[in-house]
Amino acid sequence: MEPTGTVVFASVGVTNFGFDVFSAPVPLPSAEEEADARLAERRHTDGVSVNFNAQFVDDGGEEVAFVSERAGAAGLFLCRPGFERAEPLPTVEGSLFHDRPTVRGGRMYFVSAHEKPPVPFRSWAAVYATDMGSKETVRVSPQGVVDMSPAVSVSGELVAVASYGDRPWAFDFRVLETEVAVFRAADPARRVVVAARGGWPTWHGEGTVFFHSVAEDGWWSVFRVDISAETLEPTGAERRVTPPGLHCFTPAAVGRGGGRWIAVATRRKGRAQRHVELFDLETEQFTPLTERLNPELHHYNPFFSSSSDRVGYHRFRGAGAAGDKVVPHLQPVRSPVSSLRMLRVNGTFPSFSPDSGHLAINGDFFKTPGVTILRSDGRKRWVLTREPNLFYTAWSPTESGVLFTSMGPIFETPKATVRIARLEFDAGELTPDRDEVATTLKVLTRPEAGNDAFPAVSPCGKWIVFRSGRSGHKNLYIVDAAHGESSNGGEGTIRRLTDGEWIDTMPSWSPDGSMIAFSSNRHDPTNPTVFSIYLVRPDGSGLRRVHVAGPAGSAEADKERINHVCFSPDSRWLLFTANFGGVVAEPISAPNQFQPYGDLYVCRLDGSGLVRLTCNAYENGTPAWGPAAAELESLSLSPPVGDDSLGEFDEPLWLTCDV
Repeated sequence: MEPTGTVVFASVGVTNFGFDVFSAPVPLPSAEEEADARLAERRHTDGVSVNFNAQFVDDGGEEVAFVSERAGAAGLFLCRPGFERAEPLPTVEGSLFHDRPTVRGGRMYFVSAHEKPPVPFRSWAAVYATDMGSKETVRVSPQGVVDMSPAVSVSGELVAVASYGDRPWAFDFRVLETEVAVFRAADPARRVVVAARGGWPTWHGEGTVFFHSVAEDGWWSVFRVDISAETLEPTGAERRVTPPGLHCFTPAAVGRGGGRWIAVATRRKGRAQRHVELFDLETEQFTPLTERLNPELHHYNPFFSSSSDRVGYHRFRGAGAAGDKVVPHLQPVRSPVSSLRMLRVNGTFPSFSPDSGHLAINGDFFKTPGVTILRSDGRKRWVLTREPNLFYTAWSPTESGVLFTSMGPIFETPKATVRIARLEFDAGELTPDRDEVATTLKVLTRPEAGNDAFPAVSPCGKWIVFRSGRSGHKNLYIVDAAHGESSNGGEGTIRRLTDGEWIDTMPSWSPDGSMIAFSSNRHDPTNPTVFSIYLVRPDGSGLRRVHVAGPAGSAEADKERINHVCFSPDSRWLLFTANFGGVVAEPISAPNQFQPYGDLYVCRLDGSGLVRLTCNAYENGTPAWGPAAAELESLSLSPPVGDDSLGEFDEPLWLTCDV
């Protein structure tokens, strides 16, 4: 039997991007003609959803092929001048991830991630090509080879990729350990590695490849390598093109060769925004491009027109621009399992009310309200508390208007002050005419106890299992759900469930009451990066590990990083986030993702029946699993309701100019 119900989860940033594809002339009008320069910028996409990673179509004028999230997953689309809506491009049916489309000579090259590798911890990304006439798609990357960021020469005869080759994922997710490989489109199996480390290749004519890499001095820089037309072997050593002192990445070269410019995205000291600049290969000087047009906005991933007189990029479309203007409270996401409905929530740590009519949601831990209640059709939201420093939500299954959460900083040490809190409110006040509901907060654990977090409620509603660092190590405890550990002096109201010098965390109580699932590194206590699923009965007996990536004792099992585990409504399946699929795109090319390898999976309680639910370049996490609800059907039938926070996202937080 397949898993059924509704999965609600969060993804980092993507709902806020509001990207559209634009282009500007090269060079821009002079500084004295600043108004003309702004007017010269053109939008090529239609303002629907998130649109990015575009290329001008070969000999197509201003037609652009691009990636869009409009169908609930990253698909490929085409926008033509004068047409109101984008049209889908022929791709791989059922694939949840497509990227980097390039149309050359009647073929479209792109990345897809629909073929599951035979072993875990390998990326699913590979390059494919579709004949635009017959619509037939073939795999270009050899079987077992991981490729991303394809670039096609103007002739359509040569392809360059950022590649892991047939190597397993090394758990790199910031600076990828990819090589740059080139091959003839007619013979993709015979490839030549032209740079041992690098990514995002771009062709300059048929004999030069530019790419980005982190130089020895720590700066992201653009390099070039010249290759033989006959053998494709490098004719000399790779050379650094851009100077130290600023970050330069995602280069774009003039495909026909002979041009003096390359376009690069840059990050400079003293400037928070990512901008596209032109770099003169002759004078080795930069010329600003997008900073003159939209100085306060980030601009990503430049590309040249076939005539080389325009540079394209994607950016936030702007608050007053035509197109989608809100971040939806709930967003339908394409599911690979027909019996599972999937929804992306604007917030974190969602949980279903006992009748599934509402969701409780945390904010971003900093600016947005700490706990809100959302109607399950996404049409109405109420604020319970504006206190931002709250994380995790769990409903009482037996008491109306009762929620539990954690108060304090997230991702802290065992002895940091984090407490379990009980929120009480009148559910009858969840009415259309209200935006906020009065709430009473009761702290259930002692402040001196340490880091108490991630409460999960027993089906009878009497008990809470939670993670606590009170012993100096993070283990699981069970406390009275109504009175907490302070009742009657604390005697008998709290008991320890697990004990050890390791981390046990993020527990989930099964709906049938028989088991508690949690994440732990007890199999490798000195390694804080590996976590696996464990099950234990509420009385502490029957502890066992659920092996998912491989059998007990295997190398694969000990590489698992599994978190946010929860049960299906029938208690037969487990839902969780995991690192099994690696990364499918270069993280430097996008806004911040803390863990871009984080995807959702389900398996049975014995670890069998593993199914990947998400596959994208984002971190997906904090899932909740509820029943199929009729109210959710209206989500796809009505315009979205949401926040006016489009365009608010971060650059990679790990990228610094303090090199």
